[in-house]
Amino acid sequence: MKERYLNLDALRGYAIFTMILSGSIAYGPSMPAWMFHAQVPPPNHQFNPNLPGITWVDLVFPFFIFCMGAAIPIALKKYAIANDHKAVIYTAFRRFFLLTFFALFLEHFKSNRILATPNNGTYWLSLAGYLLLFLAFSKFSALFSKKIESIINSTALAIGIAGLIFLPLNNGEGFKITNSDIIIIVLANMALFGTLAWWFTINNMALRLGILPFVMAIFLGAKTPESWNDFVYTLTPSAAFYKFYFLKYLFILIPGTIAGDWLLKYKDTSSFEVKSNNNFRILGLTFLIIITTNLVFLFTRQLVANLLLTILLLCIAHWLIKKMTLSNHALIQHFFYAGGFSLLLGLSFEAYEGGIKKDFSTYSYYFVTVGLAFFSFIVLAVLQSLTIAKPIHRFMVLSGQNPMMAYVSGSLLLLPIMHLTGVIDYWNGMNGSFFSGFLKGLLFTILACGVTFPFTKKGMVWKS
Repeated sequence: MKERYLNLDALRGYAIFTMILSGSIAYGPSMPAWMFHAQVPPPNHQFNPNLPGITWVDLVFPFFIFCMGAAIPIALKKYAIANDHKAVIYTAFRRFFLLTFFALFLEHFKSNRILATPNNGTYWLSLAGYLLLFLAFSKFSALFSKKIESIINSTALAIGIAGLIFLPLNNGEGFKITNSDIIIIVLANMALFGTLAWWFTINNMALRLGILPFVMAIFLGAKTPESWNDFVYTLTPSAAFYKFYFLKYLFILIPGTIAGDWLLKYKDTSSFEVKSNNNFRILGLTFLIIITTNLVFLFTRQLVANLLLTILLLCIAHWLIKKMTLSNHALIQHFFYAGGFSLLLGLSFEAYEGGIKKDFSTYSYYFVTVGLAFFSFIVLAVLQSLTIAKPIHRFMVLSGQNPMMAYVSGSLLLLPIMHLTGVIDYWNGMNGSFFSGFLKGLLFTILACGVTFPFTKKGMVWKS
């Protein structure tokens, strides 16, 4: 059986859970600003790029990208052992094209994209789209041979492409190449360029990190019109599928690949018995306080207090790690040093570009979120060691093992069913207060993730 890295699954599950939650809670004046992206505050939720700060919502996407990076060395381990260049490059491009199709199909088959004023037929078409994605991306090894699985996937993919081309989507205007899920398009680019970056620097982490200053240099140099940096920055075969701008997320994905290399070398904390529970739990609490402190203080702009408290807490964490006796001490130590370095570097960049922001994303944002991702992994490892928290950890693990299915279950499955059954009126009626507005999103998110669990347990996960 393929080895699972359960805490990586849990971190990915946390990212997909909060990604769905952040998009399904109530909008409007009843909700506080910290429940949304810092640059899109209530009551009007109009984008304001001049607002600095981050919230928990702003950790969702970088955490998912970090997990994607960590999964690359793990998923391609067999090709690395065999030194199979062709298989790695083929996998990188295949994932890019499959995720691009996924982004286009998902956006086109949302009910309000099919028709501006959806009707029952529209909702049924969305449900048919969900079924096609299920057949195109699911693994059916528990039911069929690899050959039959491939036939099912390929046939569904072909029907999906035909549907995009020939169905009267977009209010009858048909397929539009510009209509795609931007999150998935960015992930497609990360799958391609991140995999290639990892493969060609597989034995040299320093060289892999060395890619990032050159990416930064192109971004900075592109501000000068007609420079070669500007030429590279604007060069694209199709802006719908690739922009150099997307490569800014390599600042998150590349550290993620290094985390994946360490997981392969030292194994996940879920593979080891924790021999020093008390200190390990205090360490987890320390990292949780660091994460919370940075979210609260960066949002409220208490920058000096945040820096001083972060340094103090990092010193405490360092002392705890030195005291602990863990069978996987090296992994915890590596994650601590990488996380601490990234976080302090990000806080040092905070004043640059008008303060930390997700949109338009700043260098402070990349480094801070990478540091918090390293620490969040350890927090989840501590959760796994607590009997009372095991159900939560297990929920996140199952969510993280089938993220593609969870991501579309809300828009292509639950919402159409809610409209067809009339439940949508009751759901929309929960927008009146903070409690009901949050509960609305929480219930929806639990359902969207929970739908995937029976299939995940049967091995029917969606893979690109």
